[in-house]
Amino acid sequence: MTDEPTYEARIAALEAKIAALEGAAGDRGLHGAFSWKDWFEKYGLIVAWIAIILILGAFKPAQMFAWNSYASMLGSNAMVVVLTLALIIPLTTGDFDLSVAATMGLSSMIIAVLNVQMDYSIGAAVIMALCAGALVGAVNAFFILYFRVFSLIVTLGTGYFVAGLILWVSDSGTVAGVSMDLVRAVILTRVFGIPVGFYYALILTAVIWYLFQHTSLGRRMLFVGRGREVARLSGVDVTRVRAGALIASSVMAAFAGVLYTGMRGVADPSSALAFLLPAFAAAFLGSTAIYPGRFNAIGAFVAVYFLSTGIMGLNFLGVDSFVQNLFYGGGLVVAVAISQLIRGRREMM
Repeated sequence: MTDEPTYEARIAALEAKIAALEGAAGDRGLHGAFSWKDWFEKYGLIVAWIAIILILGAFKPAQMFAWNSYASMLGSNAMVVVLTLALIIPLTTGDFDLSVAATMGLSSMIIAVLNVQMDYSIGAAVIMALCAGALVGAVNAFFILYFRVFSLIVTLGTGYFVAGLILWVSDSGTVAGVSMDLVRAVILTRVFGIPVGFYYALILTAVIWYLFQHTSLGRRMLFVGRGREVARLSGVDVTRVRAGALIASSVMAAFAGVLYTGMRGVADPSSALAFLLPAFAAAFLGSTAIYPGRFNAIGAFVAVYFLSTGIMGLNFLGVDSFVQNLFYGGGLVVAVAISQLIRGRREMM
């Protein structure tokens, strides 16, 4: 007979352990009176989002309370949502991926070069871009898992390598004239006044939320991130889970590049790199909300638009552009600090 029942028994035990961990951390308010502290931990970011709208709206009501402002913001930040979701997948398994922004830029440039300069159809160019993202993720996984190199180092190096590759492919220039079919599919088509790219990000958020909350794969990813050796001893193929997370991250970053290209109709060799800090800030800020203490899709979604609302309001106030860096950089540091407090100041992997 095979050892399949033994494996299934280990997985069942693993599920029980995860349920016990989450029960101890997340169900404090179920066995007593309603706790405002627990409620604010979950939904404080949403409250802060509403507060920042009201505060900035007191100074610029015509802009901050106009639907068109938010419709434009929701659509223009869709690729940041996707990039943040790409980040939280390996972060959940305990790995950092600093190459996501470069992968996004590579995807954008591949689409532009293939479609504009080599006369590929836009559909074929998008597929090739997604395949390139999968390749970047596979390279990251190989060096991280085979050579056991810290993910921060590998993905930092990969990101710089990909950035150099983008400069080579583009001859250090902007490539314009991407098919209007892609532009229509991302930004020109609107539903309730919001570009359809926002709905792609919304659907992807729902998919990642379901994966993390309602599938055994999502729970195994969480368990790997909390303790790789314990997960391995419980029967989880840790290497496969981590490799899959890294590849999925790069494919999603490539999809963010598709949205970025569709938004602009052009590709340039460097602008995508600027989105790495906002994505990290949103990922860690999102981990302080909805499901405090762990990276989650809904929290990331809310965090992206909380930060972008703040930036939008500051722009309406005429604040200098350098404040964006202060806002995102400060937001990242504060978010990491709050996340660590919620996690009980456990050492980050």
